[in-house]
Amino acid sequence: MFEMKIDVASTNRVVGIFATTALLGALVAGCAGGALTTREKGAGIGALGGAAAGGIIGSAVHHPGAGAAIGSILGLGAGALIGDQLQGRENQAADQDQQVQRNQREIERQRTELEDLNRRRPEY
Repeated sequence: MFEMKIDVASTNRVVGIFATTALLGALVAGCAGGALTTREKGAGIGALGGAAAGGIIGSAVHHPGAGAAIGSILGLGAGALIGDQLQGRENQAADQDQQVQRNQREIERQRTELEDLNRRRPEY
């Protein structure tokens, strides 16, 4: 009847080109908005690491393009989760630093007020 031949090398090449284009598009779009957040950096590093690991694993089973594509997607998700956790901790540390600075200003204000009161107090 109808026989369809699929060239594995061509398929892998197409998948690899698609994955590379998607990754570069995401990186360019992410860089267009200014500085990258910790979450975005984690996602990018995860995607690149996942693509590399997936490509290596995929080449062992003769599908490096598919392995790289799957690895980059999994790495993107894992990197974004880790980056999100790190960003949350950075935000929490920044909030704590602001609170410490407010407390220090209040202590300095009270110290100045106490010194003024001591100067006004009559000596006995």
